[in-house]
Amino acid sequence: MLETIAVILLILWVLGLVSSYTMGGFIHILLVIAIVMVLVRFIGR
Repeated sequence: MLETIAVILLILWVLGLVSSYTMGGFIHILLVIAIVMVLVRFIGR
């Protein structure tokens, strides 16, 4: 579940970077959330 959400957030972040429409700091917040979720998943193992 966490991995799926992290992948979706990473995809949204990449799409935000390559598209001409940017949402400001929100894209980078998505990246930070995705990284934190991945780290929590690996630490929790």
